[in-house]
Amino acid sequence: HFAIMFEALFILTTIDAGTRVGRFLLQDLLGNVWRPLGNTRSWSANFLASVVLVAAWGWFLYQGVIDPLGGINSLWPLFGLANQLLSVIALCLGTTLLIKMRKTKYLFVTLVPLCFMCAVTFSAGYLKIFSVDPKLGFLSGAQSLTEQAGALADPHKAAELIRQASVWRFDALMAASFLLLVLLIVLGSAIQWWQLVRGTKPVVLRESEFVQISQLEAARS
Repeated sequence: HFAIMFEALFILTTIDAGTRVGRFLLQDLLGNVWRPLGNTRSWSANFLASVVLVAAWGWFLYQGVIDPLGGINSLWPLFGLANQLLSVIALCLGTTLLIKMRKTKYLFVTLVPLCFMCAVTFSAGYLKIFSVDPKLGFLSGAQSLTEQAGALADPHKAAELIRQASVWRFDALMAASFLLLVLLIVLGSAIQWWQLVRGTKPVVLRESEFVQISQLEAARS
């Protein structure tokens, strides 16, 4: 029962939300190439972007299913890395909002967990990619599989190990891409914070001002 609940309430909802957000981001990107693809009111553009996103995470899922060593070895590290890096992005956004709202005395609320998440997640990501332990590092694991394939007499088993080694190298590339992109966001945010605090960059808020209305006016609206 716990496994069913975990799948329904966590995994499926995460995939659903991620696909929806990814579709909007992909359409925003493709709209710069061909404007109709960025139209979120177009069923054809929505369908195309959704298919691309589903195919992307579906490929990882398929590779995990056919992985003879267990898909958890590749899927779970990538999922965990991406999930924790999302929190880094959220904390960067929260810090920016606090500075723009001139509530710098509360910056510790976001900066402390941000520093912690950066230290833990980036170090874990580095180890997952470059660790010399084949059971931990993607690259060393791929190298180990390649060496094992070279020692096998059965060409089919050797080809399977070579294929799995290629998947692990691709996983390493994806993990490195996640880390690099989030690092750029953190550095860019830090530059913005410094400029905002020093006053060299104007504070621009796009929030609607609070307008108090009576209960009667609220009921009429």
